[in-house]
Amino acid sequence: MSTATFRPVIGSLLETDLYKFTMLQALLHAFPANDSAYRFVCRNAQAFPLAELADEVNAQLDHLCTLRFRREELDYLAGLRFLKPDFIQFLRIFQFNRDFIVARADGEQLSIVAQGPQVHVMGFEIYVLAIVNELYFRRVGGDLAEGRARLAAKVALLDDFGAELQGPAMAGWGPFEFFDFGVRRRFSGAWQDEVVATLKDRVPQFFKGTSNVHLARKHGLVPIGTMAHEYLQTFQAVGVQLKQFQKAALEAWVKEYRGDLGIALTDVVGMDAFLQDFDGYYAALFSGLRHDSGDPVVWGEKALAHYARLRIDPQTKRLTFSDGLDVPRALALFRHFGGRTKLGFGIGTNLTNDVGPRPLNIVMKLVSCNGQPVAKLADSPGKTLCDDATFLAYLRSVFGHAAA
Repeated sequence: MSTATFRPVIGSLLETDLYKFTMLQALLHAFPANDSAYRFVCRNAQAFPLAELADEVNAQLDHLCTLRFRREELDYLAGLRFLKPDFIQFLRIFQFNRDFIVARADGEQLSIVAQGPQVHVMGFEIYVLAIVNELYFRRVGGDLAEGRARLAAKVALLDDFGAELQGPAMAGWGPFEFFDFGVRRRFSGAWQDEVVATLKDRVPQFFKGTSNVHLARKHGLVPIGTMAHEYLQTFQAVGVQLKQFQKAALEAWVKEYRGDLGIALTDVVGMDAFLQDFDGYYAALFSGLRHDSGDPVVWGEKALAHYARLRIDPQTKRLTFSDGLDVPRALALFRHFGGRTKLGFGIGTNLTNDVGPRPLNIVMKLVSCNGQPVAKLADSPGKTLCDDATFLAYLRSVFGHAAA
């Protein structure tokens, strides 16, 4: 690809989710020698074979691996109280190594694998997903006028809800708060920027932050994020008894962040298995739970019942929903759970890629660590991912998780 036609997708290493920094710090401190592999997967049909993007993806990866954190970006990250000085110094010398990631056509599929030291390859995920999305939609196109009309409709819906929230039926329910979680599957970086700026301007009483650290810095918003699946999955392959991996991961997180970033993810081996490990000790230490698969109402009721059994007031905890949300679904969940606990809603693709064409459903997941397979047994069957059927069956048997 000639430099005359090259348009970089990623302009700053801050253009990633906050949880990438929080997990990288935790794993750098706990397991600096880990080796791991991450694999790209597209879960839905595409307008054209993604293999056609291989050369363009490789050019973007070449560019990504030239980027370094700028002084002003490091100063911003150093101002986040949960990021420690030694980690900021690590980022000061950090640069992606091109040898650790390979993108190629595999028939009509696009194969992307990042493999190497975990602290040097785990960061590829969000950038890769943003790159593939933007390159794809540069070809497919999108109707930004339609996107702006749909965004205006979301704002109007929230304005109407604001009046409802002030009524007597919701008195004492607490605030409705939502966040942008859409960097991974955005239509483009420019469009995500416009969406975030619009929401900050039009509905600041509801819109409380973004997971995109670059946009949080640019727009003076709170960067949002804690842990993701790969953090807990890593503990399946670090010498911890498999039955104890969730407790080990939660314990390490508590020691690393000591009260900050206290939202725990529940669906690495399913909500029921998670709650068996989430005893009174962890329920008291963590400020809440995040839903990312399965029926959100069923999940929320299980969470509230669990707190009740532990004699913990759910009004002191927060349930965060982030699985395939749009504004109407978020409002419906607020109407169901409002007044019973604190609530938060992370909305991704429906905010940053609602411009007409069908969005891609793409992920890049941890598939092995230290030469051992790892897996996620989500509460939604389509989200289960593992490259080793034998390990997957064993993990199911350990946690009593029925095959889908």
